[in-house]
Amino acid sequence: MQYHLNGFRAGDPEVFDPAPDGPAGSGLPECVDVLIVGCGPAGLTLAAQLAAFPEISTRIVERKSGPMERGQADGISCRSMEMFNAFGFADTVKRQGYWVNETTFWKANPGQPEHIMRTGRVQDVEDGLSEMPHMILNQARVHDMYLSVMAKSPSRLVPDYGLEVVAVKTDEDGGDYPVAVTLQRVDAAATPADADRLAKEPGGTVTVRAKYVVGCDGARSNVRREIGLELKGDSANQAWGVMDVLAVTDFPDIRCKTLIQASSGGNILIIPREGGYLLRFYVELGSLGAGERLARDEITVDRLIETVQRTFRPYSFAVKEVVWWSVYEIGQRLSDRFDDVAEGEDRPPRIFIAGDACHTHSPKAGQGMNVSMGDAFNLGWKLVSVLKGRSSPDLLSTYSAERQAVARDLIEFDRQWAKIISERATAETDAAGEAPKFQRYFVEHGRYTAGMSVAYEPSVLTGAATWQSLAPGFPVGERFHSAPVIRLADAKPMEIGDTVKADARWRIYAFTPAEDPAAEGSAIRKLCDFLAADPASPVRHHTSRGLDVDAVIDLRAVFQQPAHDIALETMPAILLPNKGRLGLVDYEKIFCADGASGQDIFDLRHVDRQNGCLVVVRPDQYVAHILPLDAHDELVRFFAGVLLPAAAA
Repeated sequence: MQYHLNGFRAGDPEVFDPAPDGPAGSGLPECVDVLIVGCGPAGLTLAAQLAAFPEISTRIVERKSGPMERGQADGISCRSMEMFNAFGFADTVKRQGYWVNETTFWKANPGQPEHIMRTGRVQDVEDGLSEMPHMILNQARVHDMYLSVMAKSPSRLVPDYGLEVVAVKTDEDGGDYPVAVTLQRVDAAATPADADRLAKEPGGTVTVRAKYVVGCDGARSNVRREIGLELKGDSANQAWGVMDVLAVTDFPDIRCKTLIQASSGGNILIIPREGGYLLRFYVELGSLGAGERLARDEITVDRLIETVQRTFRPYSFAVKEVVWWSVYEIGQRLSDRFDDVAEGEDRPPRIFIAGDACHTHSPKAGQGMNVSMGDAFNLGWKLVSVLKGRSSPDLLSTYSAERQAVARDLIEFDRQWAKIISERATAETDAAGEAPKFQRYFVEHGRYTAGMSVAYEPSVLTGAATWQSLAPGFPVGERFHSAPVIRLADAKPMEIGDTVKADARWRIYAFTPAEDPAAEGSAIRKLCDFLAADPASPVRHHTSRGLDVDAVIDLRAVFQQPAHDIALETMPAILLPNKGRLGLVDYEKIFCADGASGQDIFDLRHVDRQNGCLVVVRPDQYVAHILPLDAHDELVRFFAGVLLPAAAA
């Protein structure tokens, strides 16, 4: 990581100096730029991103009395790990979590149906799909890491616990803060900063006015209710139990993710947990009829344990400690939109919903927490861009359009996956000589469980695939697929994806042709001259005077040549920019292919070696455009559709 830009500073570089106006602290001011409701994975992802910008006043409120201690979710997809890397805590998750390396499959033994047998094992994530692993870690620990990012940020943002939304009203004539949110204390201990205000308001309530409100308050979202939306779909069709236990067993695959389909029912999904000993079991309890609700009083943890013991035969299973357990109903439901703009209205949104507030599905695909965090990461940089004056408020309309489509696709996949897991094996589903249907489906749809299925359609944020042939390995609309490179200045081997941080900046990666980059008229020199000096340059046009040259659009170069064949001192100045209060040189803009390791990024991502290309990457790590190196006009037009001129910022 880079630090000391504005002068030497002792201590932990991950703890930023507090903002000059002082830390956000706890307690609610009368007006804020963004009010986030809910401290789940979506709310904390958004809060952690906004906390890096102390000039944006942000608060997050939560109905519960304090941070989560035991989380319901635990699966962290490869895609979410890529996002965690942008926030700076992916390595912590790797150290503390369980790595899902293999998935094994079991079913009833045809010769002895009361016993189970292994039918196969597969690599959980296909080679080359991501530089990040599929992880298992308690959701509460993920929350802790986001809370740590917030606490170390310039804002020093901390949640206000024990508050729930009772009303949300919007008045577009209400000035700079048109959304009024009424909050009510739901526990006895009011924070000192808002105790007086709560005491004065009728019913122990307090009203906060905001420019934008984001409801991340779960499937029973009060924010969603207040803007007249509802979740539609199958409210319940299957009943499952879940338990986290410490147990002793001779089942051989107990430390592998395992799917078991038993002839007597009781299908089971085993998820080994972090720490080497803890285990999670998802236990099927049966189908629910139309309108039928789960009789929770009839379900006990002993029933779950007995089901596992019966299904495990001929293996033994003895629970030594039950850490947590619950029962739930599986349903796939989706909101018609994810903001407060009704059909036919022509205005930017003011209120948003994210995560379970706008989509629910089963935990079998392991995507609930992951997609929720993806919602917030999509929305976060857009709020920053608008509130900092970089983009028009119209940009915020893209959030609902993009993420509702993602949720719709996920729910369809989840519906099929949940059905296949629960259906009984038959001659039709398990043809002779073939792996069971549920095993085949898992392998065929590995990109979904890895979180790599998102592909944004062409829009103002995602260009057409006109020049996709220049880099087929960076599909437009999909996430920026990292690959190994060598940083020129210090010969450090690293992943190109490590350069994308959760800082709301755009990136341009210039992949150069196999020519002398120092030569007059080389493609990279022409590009750099244009971006640095031409008045039409998007870097100049959209960056306010006095800011670092890369404050809005960050240019990086990737050369085909080995690092020892490139002379750093001959590189264009925009690739060695002077930055910060002291005008220090940033040496981390230039990279070379790592050909010696056999992991050449040009080969891995099929980048055109003769012509090179530009890869434009959105702040949320998705590829926005592929362009020729000399497509200056197209580059200008693309950014003009997203960013405002600096003079208007």
